[in-house]
Amino acid sequence: MALKKINTVLTAAFILFILWFGTEFILSPETTAPGFGLPSRPSGDGGGFLVVKGIRDVVLALVLGVLLVTGHRRALGWVLLVEALAAYGDMTTVLAHHGSVATAFGVHGLTATLMVVNGLLVLRETRKVASVPATPAPQPA
Repeated sequence: MALKKINTVLTAAFILFILWFGTEFILSPETTAPGFGLPSRPSGDGGGFLVVKGIRDVVLALVLGVLLVTGHRRALGWVLLVEALAAYGDMTTVLAHHGSVATAFGVHGLTATLMVVNGLLVLRETRKVASVPATPAPQPA
């Protein structure tokens, strides 16, 4: 299987995973929150922050989806690298608030690392295309 096809499948999987997870936080934050890895769900009016997290995830997925569908593969590689910071941030948040270490590393850290690998693979795939010198157009005699 060509590198471009593998990258496309991996990116599509990330888009669907992030979109699903974000939608779950929007539609049922009270049942989704424990899977995030923090020791307790926000009390009182704090549940709104879970919806904000869900909206963030949906937007992150949509950005990746637009870049994938429109064929902006080099930008897609860079955005995968940048968006991995959100997952590393989630990992750090879970660890800083004495949440589940297994979830912090096994879900957030692994997701972020796989996004970095996918981003680097997309950049590698597009490097060849970007480094090909443009052939000048023939000039009229």
